[in-house]
Amino acid sequence: MAKGKVGKTVGSLGDYLKEQRTSASLSLRQLADQAGVSNPYLSQIERGLRKPSAEVLQQIAKALRISAEQLYIRAGILSPDDGVGGSVELAILGDTHLTERQKQSLLDVYASFLALNAADAAEDDASIPTEIPDSVQRVTNEG
Repeated sequence: MAKGKVGKTVGSLGDYLKEQRTSASLSLRQLADQAGVSNPYLSQIERGLRKPSAEVLQQIAKALRISAEQLYIRAGILSPDDGVGGSVELAILGDTHLTERQKQSLLDVYASFLALNAADAAEDDASIPTEIPDSVQRVTNEG
């Protein structure tokens, strides 16, 4: 069954959720009821077979009384390196006026902008000379 897993991040999310559920002394059925998701769906998330939406993660976090942000990080929705807790991502995820698809689209666009800016910054750094060319030194010395 391990071959059918959605991804390593999701698998670790499932392990983490199971650990949190058992430490809260909740059965799978109890947590599913409290989070408003089906028992089989929650089981598939715990086994790493399904990738839950940000909304489902938020419901599960609320039921477990843990940080939704931690679940977003474990699910790969947020990066732990996002600085100030990924405020842009959290704002998008927390907006109740957007659908899940719209939220994911905005997160994808935002991530592409960050990647583009990082690539531009790396290119700019590479174009800055580390040594002063001889022609510049001559002009400076002569002038």
